[in-house]
Amino acid sequence: MNLSFTKMHGLGNDFVVIDAINQSVSLRPEQVRLIADRHRGIGCDQLLLVEASNTPDVDFRYRIFNADGGEVDQ
Repeated sequence: MNLSFTKMHGLGNDFVVIDAINQSVSLRPEQVRLIADRHRGIGCDQLLLVEASNTPDVDFRYRIFNADGGEVDQ
């Protein structure tokens, strides 16, 4: 799996941000866990997946995943 990503840090947390607008991305919970793993992956507290919006006049939407692979309710 090759993905372009950005790693960001803020207030003691780190995040992997993946642009799913300009690249095809479909992540399973085990893939999120692997990406978040600090020894085998990139390492992060949370992963943000930026996707195209289906709502007019809204540029994008995002989904947040915790390091355990679970999606955060919003």
